[in-house]
Order: sequence, then structure tokens, then C-alpha cells
Amino acid sequence: MEPNLTAVCLVCTLKPSPAESSAELLGSQLMDALAAEGVTGSTVRVVDHDVKPGVEADMGDGDAWPGIRKQVQAADILVIATPTWMGHMTSIAQRVLERLDAELSEQDEQGRPAMFDKVAVAAIVGNEDGAHQISAELFQALNDVGFTIPAQGVTYWNGEAMGSVDYKDLEETPEQVDSTTKSVAKFAAHLARTLRIAPYPVPVE
Repeated sequence: MEPNLTAVCLVCTLKPSPAESSAELLGSQLMDALAAEGVTGSTVRVVDHDVKPGVEADMGDGDAWPGIRKQVQAADILVIATPTWMGHMTSIAQRVLERLDAELSEQDEQGRPAMFDKVAVAAIVGNEDGAHQISAELFQALNDVGFTIPAQGVTYWNGEAMGSVDYKDLEETPEQVDSTTKSVAKFAAHLARTLRIAPYPVPVE
């Protein structure tokens, strides 16, 4: 029997709810594609929560990160969805990475990094090129923490340079974006199931 898998999507738009968000749209499309692969999950718009700056798992009174962290800990797959601003991920996405830095010192019962056997993928939107830069930065940081990145683990859309059309404004999803999103979901689910069957060994000390 195949294991039941779960995913959590952290949407790192700068826009608080209920504003429409292209990053949330592409993130939700990736979550729908994961659902088609048998993966259940939830979405968190991080800007709606008071995630304190810092590199600890809990930054004290009022910090919303511990609750989000529990969802990441419980999930097999982490999705980071971010728009592109000035060629980079948002400050919200960067804060998520900074808070995940605390996981470098966390271990499971076997003495392995706590995020081992978890998969991470990305969904990136923007009106300027930047998706490759952002995925490089995201994947390096997430891999350092212990996440595994599947082959071709990012779906993205970039509009015309200096244009005014957002992803959410498109009348329909471009065919290539749709097929890429579905492939990312398929690869992420496959990798997560594989890691459930054959977990990473304990690192050499």
C-alpha cells in the first residue's frame, strides 16, 4: 500500500488577505496537482501571520512561526510560492528561510536532521525574469536544512519585461505552465513516497 502523503504550501506574497495573489494562484494550482497525485494538504499565506524575525524555532510572545513550523514538520512536501520583486524572492520568503535555519540543530529520534525525508518544491511568478535566481537561492537553503529537491522541482511564470499583466490576470493558464506544474507535483509525490520507503541513513559524525 502506498503511504498517505501530505503537503503544506507557504505563500510568500507581500499582499495580506483578501487581496488576490498570483503567487497564491500558482501555489494553489500546484497543490491541486499534488491532490491529483494523492497528496492532501493546506496553504498558509505567511504575511497574514506575525512571523517574527530571527533564526530560532520560537522567537517568543506573539510569534506565529511555531504554529506554521508544526505544519511544516507534519508534512512530507513543502511548497514555497513567491513572487519576484527586483529579481529576488520576497522578504517574506527570505524570512521563512531564516526561520527554517533553526532546523539545522534539530534531530529526529535516530539522530538525523529533522527535515530529512521531506521534499521541497517552488512556485514562482513575476513580470521580470528571476525564477532561476530565486529557485537557486531557495533550493540551496532548503537543501542545507535537509530537504530533498526533486528533478525539475520548480514551476514558474514570467510575464513580459516591464509589463503590467500579472499571472492572476491571464484568461487561462499557459499550457507549458500547466504541464510543468503537474510534472512538479508528480515528481515531488514520487520522491516523497520513495523517501518513506527508503529513508536517509544517519549522517557520519
